[in-house]
Amino acid sequence: MPDTPARLLNLLSLLQTPREWPGSELATRLGVSLRTIRRDVERLRDLGYPVQATMGTTGGYRLVAGKAMPPLLLDDEEAVAIAVGLRTAAGHAVAGIDEASVRALTKLEQVLPSRLRRRVSTLGAATEPLLIWDRPTVDPEHLTVLAAAVTSREQLRFTYTRHDGVSGERLVEPHKLVSAGRRWYLVGYDNGRGDWRLFRVDRIDAPRSTGARTMPRTLPAADVAAYVTAKLFELAPVYQAVATLHAPVERVAGRLGASADLEPIDEASCRLRSHTDTLEWLAWRLLTLGCGFEVHEPPELIEYLREIGTRATRAAGPPARDVTSRAVTSRDVTARDVTAPSSPARARR
Repeated sequence: MPDTPARLLNLLSLLQTPREWPGSELATRLGVSLRTIRRDVERLRDLGYPVQATMGTTGGYRLVAGKAMPPLLLDDEEAVAIAVGLRTAAGHAVAGIDEASVRALTKLEQVLPSRLRRRVSTLGAATEPLLIWDRPTVDPEHLTVLAAAVTSREQLRFTYTRHDGVSGERLVEPHKLVSAGRRWYLVGYDNGRGDWRLFRVDRIDAPRSTGARTMPRTLPAADVAAYVTAKLFELAPVYQAVATLHAPVERVAGRLGASADLEPIDEASCRLRSHTDTLEWLAWRLLTLGCGFEVHEPPELIEYLREIGTRATRAAGPPARDVTSRAVTSRDVTARDVTAPSSPARARR
């Protein structure tokens, strides 16, 4: 007969998965009888684990929320995954979650076996988060209110501040929360405007549920990720570029991948027709190709490159006396003269 404490731990591990387990399946998994399963469930309840049982042909056992959180059972990979997630959360955009993540990680590492503790500490020592963007943080209480409204399909009221600084009251049917890197967005149907809207969560103030339930609406996109991506592209002015690159098509194709169409002109040059993108991103891509180029269109990109060239010339200062001075053109500006811009998916709302 299997060791009772070990069997209880295995049973608890199964019950911690978010599903209902028929008693017969638990008995098969653990290699015991249904009577033993019922006894073990009673033992877990005596230890404070709220195991709920439902009757009938579709009934079974599941672990429900209780007044206090009992100890969690994690396998090796789950423990490492949680530890890595907590380290990552320390650099997240949610206010205060960094401190909470550090406290939780400290508690977890104290109870990890030595073999797992070494894996987690090695990974932590070898990695460093790169936080380039200094962006507003999100109130975790706001996220909780929004998430609860999304789950229960309840209307929300909140004050929203637009990008131009104008604030106003909104009545919204929340659809989904989307985490996009260092920003959070709420996708919902704005009752006052009679249309779908995308709201930056850090611009939402005083969210509260009205208690009114709503019927599900059909999102005007394949999925919520596609909707958010499309909206972010709409919010940033975008262009298509046509340029001559003074490099063989084979040389630059590896730098551009599938993000642009290339047509060879001769052995030493090719024609670039880019996909829709922002001016900043188009200029950055061209300047980092490591070859000369001429932009034919759009005129906005040509003007933007002239502006970059002027700034680069001023930054370089007056030329040395023994160096012949000449104007800086678009092909003279190198990658180190400009700062990497955000892609359209990171456009500010």
